[in-house]
This record gives sequence, C-alpha cells and structure tokens, in this order.
Amino acid sequence: MVEEVLGVVAAVGAGALVYLASAARVVKQYERGLVFRLGRLHGDVRRPGFNLIVPGVERLRKVNMQIVTMPVPAQEGITRDNVTVRVDAVVYFKVVDPGAAIVNVEDYRFAVSQMAQTSLRSIIGKSELDDLLSNREKLNQGLELMIDSPAVEWGVTIDRVEIKDVSLPDTMKRSMARQAEADRERRARLINADAEYQASKKLAQAARQMADTPSALQLRLLQTVMAVAAEKNSTLVLPIPVELLRFLERGGQPPPAESSGQAQTPGLEEAPGHAGTAERAEIGERAVDLTEQAREAMEQLRRAVEK
Repeated sequence: MVEEVLGVVAAVGAGALVYLASAARVVKQYERGLVFRLGRLHGDVRRPGFNLIVPGVERLRKVNMQIVTMPVPAQEGITRDNVTVRVDAVVYFKVVDPGAAIVNVEDYRFAVSQMAQTSLRSIIGKSELDDLLSNREKLNQGLELMIDSPAVEWGVTIDRVEIKDVSLPDTMKRSMARQAEADRERRARLINADAEYQASKKLAQAARQMADTPSALQLRLLQTVMAVAAEKNSTLVLPIPVELLRFLERGGQPPPAESSGQAQTPGLEEAPGHAGTAERAEIGERAVDLTEQAREAMEQLRRAVEK
C-alpha cells in the first residue's frame, strides 16, 4: 500500500515538473513579453524575469526593447539643382510599445527600413547639393520627422537619423576641385597684392628717410653685406660706391668747377701760362689714372662674376 502511494506521489511530482518546465519562460532585462491566449493578446506586458504561461493555451512573444541600428541602402536621386548623387544613411530606433509593434504592423523592422528609403529619396529631391554636403544636420532632422510620423502608430520611436556619405559623379568632383583651386588662387593673389602694397608704403617711407640722411644708405648696405656673409655661400658681394659710378658716367672728366661766388683775393691771381696750366695738367693726369683704375676694377669684377 505504501509503495502504491509513493508511486502516485512520484508520478504527480514528475507531472508537475514537466508542466512547470513547459510553462516556465524567462524574459531578459532588455526584452518585454506579450502573452497570446488562443491567438488573443491577454494581460499586461510581462516584465523581465521568471514568468509562467499555460502550456498549449498561451504563447509568449518576446520583443527587443534595445535601440536598433539599421543601415539604409544607398539611394540614387537628382537634387533640386539637377545633380545626380547617391546618398546612404543610418537609422537608430527602438520599440516603446510592444503591443502596437507586434499587433499593428507585420514586421516593424521592414516597415521602418522601407519608410527610411522612401524618405531619403524624397529629401534628396527637395535639397540642393550644397545642403547635402554642408548642411546635413538640418537634413537629418527633416529625415527624422518624416520617418517618425508613421512610426508612432507602429509603437516605434526614431531616436536619430544620420546621413553617412554622399557620392558624386567623377565629372562633378573634378569641377568642384577646379572651383576650389580657383578660389584658393584668388585669395592667394589678393594676399600677395596686399602684402606688396604694404611693403611699397614702408619702402617709400624708408626712401624718404634715407634721402634726408645719406649715411643711412651706406649703413644699410653694410648690413646687407654682413647678412650675406653670414650664410657662408659662394656668392661674391662687392659694393661699389655711387660716386665711382657717377665718375664713370662722366667719362673720367672731373666735375665742373663750382662758381659759387668764391672771390679771388686781389694780388693772388695766378699768372697766365704757369700755375694754372700746371694744376690743370695735374688734374687731367689724375683723372686718367682714376679712369684706368676704375676700368681695371670693373674688369676684375667681371672676371670674378664669370668664375
């Protein structure tokens, strides 16, 4: 008798374990559960943890509540300024109402994907090329509103939409590169012209200052010689006095005597044919010697430059 009771208890226990195993369901933290009793949504949404259902009568459907990252395939379209482009994007969305996401739409992922592609083609046709390249934030907000409006009825909310890449034809890329290059060249020329203008003003001020003090020009020449000599290169710098060049331009002739009113002292006039003639002959000989020396110096300078 005792053995029969123990057998019944064991059988009941085994049946309870089988029933519990078939009725037990575990919902993860990032999921929510929907119970369908004979095909009809029953009760509230099951929370994460251990849940029990009636085997054979109820069925538990789990819904992922995490943010889903869905890439939108590249869509080709013509912008408002008649440029053919290919644009791809990415959509971030999540389920906020598990009942609506399962009951109201057959496949909410496929529905969001198709709506994102349609909205992307629409936004391409309404925008210009410059907006697609530089004003993407505004376009992202427009895409988010266009996708989110029908997605609310599906129990889905759009968290974010981002345009990833804009592909342009090769001809358009070359045209844009030429435009950017021309714009940079224009700015460079303007900067160079402004620099030349400012430098010319400073040089004019320096020229006026040196005109008042001729010795400043000699000092500047010496500074230039020192700067060139510090580089330790093979350039030969030979400064030539300006007075020597003027002397060569006159052909070796002495400068005309100044008649600035220097009166001769009476009684000291030179005797004609003696002192005056000797001095003029001596000046002429000195001029000839200076001319020969200048020619020799110029010849040496020319040889040095050729070397």
